[in-house]
Amino acid sequence: MLTEERYATILRILEEKKAVTVLDLTRALNASESTVRRDLTALHKNGRLYKVYGGATSIDNNYSSAEEDMKTKNDLFPEEKIAIARKAAGLIKQKDFVYIDAGSTTLHLIDFLTETSAVFVTNGMQHAAKLAAKGFKVFIIGGAVKAVTEAVIGTEALESLKCYNFTKGFFGTNGISPKSGFSTPDADEGTIKSAALARCKHAYVLADQSKFNKISPITFANISSATIITGRLEDKKYRDYTTVLEGE
Repeated sequence: MLTEERYATILRILEEKKAVTVLDLTRALNASESTVRRDLTALHKNGRLYKVYGGATSIDNNYSSAEEDMKTKNDLFPEEKIAIARKAAGLIKQKDFVYIDAGSTTLHLIDFLTETSAVFVTNGMQHAAKLAAKGFKVFIIGGAVKAVTEAVIGTEALESLKCYNFTKGFFGTNGISPKSGFSTPDADEGTIKSAALARCKHAYVLADQSKFNKISPITFANISSATIITGRLEDKKYRDYTTVLEGE
């Protein structure tokens, strides 16, 4: 396949899917990983896509009100999410009282937990089950369950958070931008995220590269409110606004 044909195929796939991994493109193009990465770099420099860790996102995909289900989220950028989760888990120390937000990357974090003296609170149904299965002491906040993300939300959830004071909190996000901060498509989830983050001594937002320069309808925290943990930071401007840790 000629170079321009590969470019056209990459852009067509991005138009359909909005985000794609290098592995997916090697299969679609029948090309080597080095060729795909070179193509993505060229298209990124020409302003035709955003090159991110492990793949690319559509250039016109900077605003999104869509919310994928947990299975779809888990399938996106899995290698980077694992690197982020491993980095985040290493921050949890003896006797920490930790909030874990619902989300695909925060779910991966549980796989790397080793500090058995830490106590956890979560609004994620899968998260609570996974923590309990691994033998950790865990509390799940009460309230209504949002089917798409399996997150506990609502007035009861908000009220239950008021009695907690967390040493650390780990959050997911759908978008990050300097102006709009950390954002999510759902107002109810945004309210819970904001309330929980405000109860944390140290807050961390776990985000793969597809979340940067993106805006969702509801801002739940200013960008300076939390440390960002990502795989590899492509856009260095974010260091001007908050601390960024890389899990690569």
